[in-house]
Amino acid sequence: MDLSFIGKPHHTDPRRVYSTTGTDYQERINFERLHRDRLARAKQMMEKFDLGAMLFFQGANIRYITGSYQGNWKYNIFIRYAVLPRGGEPVLFETAGSDLQCAKIDLPWLEGRIRPAMTWRWAEGATDHMVNKMADSVIEVLKEAGVEKERIGMDDFDMAAYQAFINKGLNIVSAWPAISAARVVKTPDEIELHKQAATIGDGAMWRIKHEWLKPGVRERDIEAKVHEYMLSQGCEIIYDIIVASGGNTSPYRRWATDKIIRNGDLVIIDINAVGPGGYFVDFVRCYKAGDMKPTQKERDLYKEVYDSMYAGISQLVPGKTTGDVARQFPEYDDDTYGTVTLQQFAHSIGITLYEGMWTSRAYSMDYPAVIEPNMYFAIETFAGHPFLQQTVRLEENVLVTEDGPVVFTLAPFADGMLDHLGY
Repeated sequence: MDLSFIGKPHHTDPRRVYSTTGTDYQERINFERLHRDRLARAKQMMEKFDLGAMLFFQGANIRYITGSYQGNWKYNIFIRYAVLPRGGEPVLFETAGSDLQCAKIDLPWLEGRIRPAMTWRWAEGATDHMVNKMADSVIEVLKEAGVEKERIGMDDFDMAAYQAFINKGLNIVSAWPAISAARVVKTPDEIELHKQAATIGDGAMWRIKHEWLKPGVRERDIEAKVHEYMLSQGCEIIYDIIVASGGNTSPYRRWATDKIIRNGDLVIIDINAVGPGGYFVDFVRCYKAGDMKPTQKERDLYKEVYDSMYAGISQLVPGKTTGDVARQFPEYDDDTYGTVTLQQFAHSIGITLYEGMWTSRAYSMDYPAVIEPNMYFAIETFAGHPFLQQTVRLEENVLVTEDGPVVFTLAPFADGMLDHLGY
């Protein structure tokens, strides 16, 4: 691709967005390259972490190495799995019946490597029988690759599955360090898909601000409008749309209710959705409903949150650490209790909402992780002071580049809250 005119890679520029459809006259998302690059990263990390194979039950990990997706409902119920052996190619075990036939039709790049999954969950008195059939199906792949005596990384399991593998002599270890290290650094096509998801999210947020947010509507009315719009624009699923207004912002209730929005309410909207190709957008804006002007207190809270969020964003630079980011966050219950509140927070996102790295004052300053180019973060802060009638929360999606952080979520902020920035 000739980039001389634009001067930078297409995927790092949030204003250069490909169509969500394909065509013969323009290079857009290259899904063959996406599959190849993701698999290469998984293989690279499997070698780095000295694994003979990786065994996946989590739907996102299965999708990452095989490109297989059959609906959100199947993601994490332990009825399908995939094996990636060292030196070999992934083998998908898909639900038998029509799902298996659909996989064979839909995934020609896995031809000859799609087998029936042995389901053992909820098998009543047959659990032991079925879980051993599942374990044997995995071991068959391991033996074909000659890696059955090596360390086998496994991403998740129930006790029946774990015990079956141990009883059969496998050396089971965690696959998460390897697969997380693969997934947190994004390929160019993954970044393009994140950009498309952010673009759809921006469109929904503009409509919230200018069309849907009015005194007299319910929080859930806004939630429904966002669902309809984002699905119409090509999102795979809507993970969750949080709408909290007025008193529901302090303390912040992270779900939508039937509460009626009143004139002068601050309204926090958190859009969490899976865009085209399976990649998330997760960002927050806070608007004021109706025709009342912001108070000085509300402007102060808004500026506090914006400034702390962008202070954290300034540290999303290659070579910096999650500890550098966390130091910019306001003190909160992460400090009080030594655990993550998901309020003063940054997290990597990808084909799951939470991928690989969480950043919190609870531990990141003492156990920092290094930030690398092409990591993609959601970063969010909150004015969580006691006794506030209502308060503010904001969140952005950010790509880490060699030239610094690039914000991909471009929806406007509330009018009158950030006068120094033109809002």
